[in-house]
Amino acid sequence: MAVKKTSGSGRTRNYATVVYPESAPADWLELLKAQFIPGFVSPLHDADVNPGGEEKKAHFHVLLTYEGVKTAEQAQSVFDLIGGVGCEVVQSVRGYARYLCHLDNPEKAQYNIEDVLSLAGSDYLSVISLPSI
Repeated sequence: MAVKKTSGSGRTRNYATVVYPESAPADWLELLKAQFIPGFVSPLHDADVNPGGEEKKAHFHVLLTYEGVKTAEQAQSVFDLIGGVGCEVVQSVRGYARYLCHLDNPEKAQYNIEDVLSLAGSDYLSVISLPSI
């Protein structure tokens, strides 16, 4: 997964966050959809484990793929609205999209690609099938 923490400077198109259901607003998905920002929401990651073997808290990954460049602060304002934890710059949309179901990580819990939520006209299957360069 190609991500890095943002420093608050610069602008880019792709950002990601993690949403924990117990600390997010009950209507967080509706709030996110109402922003009309292209992107994807992973299936609920409820079978992930830490390297030590203990279960991770259930969570969703959210990837936003803006049509134009945005600052980290602009992305963070959307993530704050939905209770997202963190704001990461995503270098590879295809790579991060594939991470939503751990497609390239067979050692991790596998999630169904049909359970990925596509936002604002995004096409998950097309993105994960793009050839890498």
